[in-house]
Amino acid sequence: MLDICPVIKKNFMRLEVKMVSLFFFGMLSLNAQQQSEMFNVTVNISNFKNNKGFALVAICNTKESFLGAGIKAAKTKITNNVCSVTFKDLPKGMYAISMFHDENDNNKLDTNFLGIPKESYGCSNNAKGFFGPPKWEQAKFEIRNKDITQHIQI
Repeated sequence: MLDICPVIKKNFMRLEVKMVSLFFFGMLSLNAQQQSEMFNVTVNISNFKNNKGFALVAICNTKESFLGAGIKAAKTKITNNVCSVTFKDLPKGMYAISMFHDENDNNKLDTNFLGIPKESYGCSNNAKGFFGPPKWEQAKFEIRNKDITQHIQI
């Protein structure tokens, strides 16, 4: 009588190896695809009244984090009343940028006793607030399938 068990075991082991290999290479392929789905956002800021201090720039991906620290932030020097920052490796999605000119280099937006900013500020899409800060809905933009450049004039 023919013993089928060793044949089944042998074929099952081959199938296991093939499945593990397919899973492994599938994960590598997915990882490579995800990495290729990352984009950069360059922010060009102009119209600073002077070159004192720094520009503090943050990029946010939610309404709740807008005008806060964001998911990435940069502190950059101002030269000839302009500066530029690039946020790298961002996935597709909705974002907004906020920035301010930290003239006295104290890492905060200085305000008067009414809470009105003493230092210049700006947002993506050049969103402006009306009796308050700019709104997420005005400042948001979408990364779909290419790098983005935002120009902010303060």
